[in-house]
Formats: sequence, structure tokens, C-alpha cells
Amino acid sequence: MTRPIRLMAGFLTVGAWTLLSRVLGFARDVAIAAMLGAGPVAQAFLIAFSLPNMFRRFFAEGAFNMAFVPMFSKKLQVGDDPQGFAADALSGLAGLLIVFTLIAQLAMPALVLAMASGFVGDERFDLAVLFGRIAFPYILFISLAALCSGVLNAAGRFAAAAAAPVFLNVLFLCAIGAAAWLGWDIGLTLAWTVPVAGIAQLGLVWWAADRAGLRIRPHWPRLTPDLRRLAVIALPAMLAGGVVQINLLVGRQVASWFDGAVAWLAYADRLYQLPLGVVGIAIGVVLLPDLSRRLEAGDTEGGRDAFNRATEFALALTLPAAVALAVVPGPLVTVLFERGAFTAADSAATAAAVAVYGAGLPAFVLQKVLQPLYFARADTRTPFRLAVVAMLVNAAAAIGLAFVAGYIAAAIGATLAGWAMVGLLWRGSRGMGCCGRGRCKTAPASAAHRAGLGADGGGADAAGRAAGSGLGHAGLAGGRAGAADRCRYRALFRGGAAAWRAAAFGTAHRPAALIGPGRRAFQGWRSASTGSSRAARRAGR
Repeated sequence: MTRPIRLMAGFLTVGAWTLLSRVLGFARDVAIAAMLGAGPVAQAFLIAFSLPNMFRRFFAEGAFNMAFVPMFSKKLQVGDDPQGFAADALSGLAGLLIVFTLIAQLAMPALVLAMASGFVGDERFDLAVLFGRIAFPYILFISLAALCSGVLNAAGRFAAAAAAPVFLNVLFLCAIGAAAWLGWDIGLTLAWTVPVAGIAQLGLVWWAADRAGLRIRPHWPRLTPDLRRLAVIALPAMLAGGVVQINLLVGRQVASWFDGAVAWLAYADRLYQLPLGVVGIAIGVVLLPDLSRRLEAGDTEGGRDAFNRATEFALALTLPAAVALAVVPGPLVTVLFERGAFTAADSAATAAAVAVYGAGLPAFVLQKVLQPLYFARADTRTPFRLAVVAMLVNAAAAIGLAFVAGYIAAAIGATLAGWAMVGLLWRGSRGMGCCGRGRCKTAPASAAHRAGLGADGGGADAAGRAAGSGLGHAGLAGGRAGAADRCRYRALFRGGAAAWRAAAFGTAHRPAALIGPGRRAFQGWRSASTGSSRAARRAGR
């Protein structure tokens, strides 16, 4: 029923399927752009499609799953009726979403107004309301599919859950082709394809869970003690998801006041979402259940190693992609989108947004690596508080700069908020403990080991900050010292990342530096610095 979670195999499985999904998503967007350009039908559909996708951040892969997956993983680890818990959660979620979908049908004009007030007074508003009512039931199917995917991921089975999004884009491409061939209305065809794709995705993961021996049967909803605890944990995560959605709303509101900007930003979003999905989302999907199971089993060292590998993998693949998006956005957009109704002017406007999003791509990915540190501990409140700060940064930049930078202000706000969130997440993770009193597997703890892995000395703190940015001498020094102490050299980048993840992840001991932080931090820094130099010289010999 369950399998051991192998991080690299999981990353590659999820990443490969996500890459295929994003490539097909590109093909879908290219086809839509060629047929509709940045016109009113395209903008109305994009807003309508974003409505269920916005709320899925609450009920699907977002807040609900961030609370559900750690609880289910721990029950699976100890054999505490995980299938019964999953069935209770699915039944309660389905009942909630059926009611929510019916309410949304009545409130659709207000939802569209909240998303794009610039549409009021022209044909885009009525089209968006119509398309939104058709597409919104997708939230029910995709949220239940996400719960089944979480069950599969916790059991170490990633392929079916990662493959499900492919169905959405395949059905979109088939629908666009049929509409062009048969003369159907393209807007209505796209809108009706959305709920049909949700049913297909739910069917796939439900079947995969059943074949894996994880049989989830819905029943009349009932409020159990476990569901009460799930709700308590999920509520802060839902509030944090609401903050993220406010960020998106701010961006769309800014864009709606500039003709064509909703489509330009949507197509730019597709470009940076490719590496974000392949790397960041794949890491988050695999890392969260792995950390949850390791923490439940008391495997702190294994958790540290998992976090280290995830950080290395994320930055190694993300930084080249970010450089490409920031440096050559024009050729990328021209080759991918400029055809049919999508003009050269549309390409230039989209490329400007791609460059700004590219500068924020490493931050968006690092968030996916850092957040499991909190969620695996059932801590959803801290990310919520930090997300509020990031939201204020986004709103101030997007609204304040709109009068100067135009629609690009929305992209600037998202990028600045992304980096602010990463800094806050890393700063908060430092309080999770350290391994300064721990022992290396191959050698006793030493000054060099503390320099490479400790969190309570200033030198390790600097190493953590350097790893967080991917640069800096402190991270390199921490890597060399840790390698000397363990009788082998690591890659310099891995050394810095090891210092960071150890400072963030260790939970076995409460650091003594908390008692007298000033004096002991200085003493730790001094001894670590001396030991690092000696260890490096010994390794050099």
C-alpha cells in the first residue's frame, strides 16, 4: 500500500509529468492566443477560469492539503486508520464545496467585479459572468482530486497525481480543435471544457488510489475529533491562502484598467510558471509528506538531508531559468505566442512582464522549499502572519507604481512580495532549533562541524544567509569546514545549503545560545572561525 519516499525519484517523476503538462499548457495558450489574441473573449475567459483556480488555493493543493497531508502521512506511518480519516475528510470537503459552488453561481457578478472592476460597462463583464458560471464547478472536482492526490503522495505514489493535470490541457487542445473544425463558439467551448476536465482528473486519481489499496468511499459528512483538529490547522493556512489571493486580485485589478494587460500578464505568467511548476511545485509535493513522516518517526538527520537535497535541486535548476527569462524574454515570447491575432505589440508588452517575473522566479521556488518546514510541524499560523507582510509589500508596490509603470506594476509587486516572503520564511525557520549539540556520523562535533552545521553561532548564521541567496563567502566557508570535519569535500554550493538547512531544520535540541544570546553567540562565532581555519588546513593536506 505504501512505499518509501525517495526524494530524487519523486522529484523526477513529478517534475517530468509537470513538464509535460506545462508544455501542453503552452500549446493550449498558443492556440488561444492565435484564435483570440488579447481581445475581449480571451480576457473574459481568463478571468472566468481564474475564479475556480483562485479558490482551489484554499480547498485543493493550497490550504486544505497543507493541513491534510501531514496528518494523513503521520496516520499512515503509525497505522492509525488513515483510510477512515481520508474518507471523513473527503466527505466533509465535498459537502462544503457543493454548498459553496451553489452560492458562487448566485454571486458570480460580484466575484467578477472583485476580480476585474475595469470590465464594468463593456462586453467583457457579461462574458466573464457567463463563462464563470459554467466553469466554476471545476472547484468541486479539482479539490476532491487534490485530496486523492495527497493520499497517493503520502503513500509514496506520485505518478498518477502528477499526470492528472495533463488531462486538462489535452482536453483543452481537443476542444479548441473541435471548435475550429465544427464552427463552435470558442469562448463557450473553452468554458465547458473546464468542468469536464475536472471530472477526468478526479476519475484518474480516484482510480489510482483504489488500485494502490487506498480505498476512499464518501459518506454523509460527520464532524470527528480528527476533522476538528484538521479544521483548526487548516484555518490559518486558508487565511494565508486568502492573502495570496488578495495579491492576485490586486494584480488583476491593476491590469484590468489597461487594455489588453490581463492577457499580457496571463501569458507572461505561463512562461515563469513552467520552471516554477517543474521545480518548485514538484519539490513541495514530494518534500512535505517526506518531512512529515520523518518527523513522526523521529528521523531528524534524515529530514535535514532531505531538506538539503531539495534546496540544492531547486536552486540548481531555477537560477539558469531565471536568467533566461530576465535576459531574453523578447525572443521567447515572440517564438511562442506571436502568430494569428497575437501581434508584435502584444509580444513586446508580454516580454516586459516576463522579465520582471524572471527576477522573482528564485523567490517563488524557494517558498515551496521553505514552507514544508512549517507545514510538516502543523504550523500554519506563522506562514499566515508572514504572508500578510508580503501582501502589504505587493499592494504598496502594485498600486503605488501603477501610475508610473502601468500594468508592469502588478509584476513588480508580485516579485518584491516573493522575495520579502522568502526572507521572512528563512528568518522564521531559524527559531526551529539547531544541531550544534548533535554529532556527525563520522566524527565528533568540533568547531569546524559547528561552523558548517550549527545555528547558534554567528558564523553559521552568516552561512545560512549566504546559502539563502546562493552567494557569499560565509556559505563557502561553512561548506569547506563541514566537509573537512566529515573527512570529505562537498560541492561548495551544497556546503552552503547544508548550513542553511541544518540551521533551519534541527529540532532535537534547544540551542543553549537562547539563554545568553549575545555572549554565547560571540563565543560560538570565535571558536567556529578558529576551528574552521584549522579544519580547512587539515583537509588541504
